[in-house]
Amino acid sequence: MFKTLLIAAAILIGAGLAHAQSLSELRGRYTIAPSSEIAFFVGQVGGGGIRGRFSRFSGAFELHPDDIARSNVTITLEPASVATGESRVENFLRSKAVFDAAAHPSITFRSTSVRPAGPNSAIIEGTLTARGVTRRETFHASFAGRQGRDIAFRVVGEVFRSPYGMDVGTPIYSNIVHFDMMLQGQPI
Repeated sequence: MFKTLLIAAAILIGAGLAHAQSLSELRGRYTIAPSSEIAFFVGQVGGGGIRGRFSRFSGAFELHPDDIARSNVTITLEPASVATGESRVENFLRSKAVFDAAAHPSITFRSTSVRPAGPNSAIIEGTLTARGVTRRETFHASFAGRQGRDIAFRVVGEVFRSPYGMDVGTPIYSNIVHFDMMLQGQPI
């Protein structure tokens, strides 16, 4: 579930890959807008599963369309803001069994590498820190569009939850958290 932060960062950085020429004027530093969406899904044996989102997050990215490797992203989400539409599930996710939001109020992703993956996409590698554990994770970002100087990226990825001490419910619930984020960047 911490992968959401990572995915958000990946989307923002990937924007410059496909249209470096048209995005060259978008070089600069951006903040991740509150209108962005960070969603996740954890599958369940027999169907169903848990779908949710995080409503409180922050972050920024620096975009270098002509030299994508110089781009970077940092995103932090607040696990206490998890929303699933079911208060019982939300309270469980915030508890010590999963996020332990009281003891670990933030989950952070910091990119360490950004590389082109195609004409409109990038692979973002970095470190994800959740529940006091830091591990390398990878996300895929695709340029989703721009409006004026604002830009948007779709970031997706999968994170194993067991290394972060959040494997309660496996194997009934998948050990894999699927992240799907739509990140909107506003110039700083």
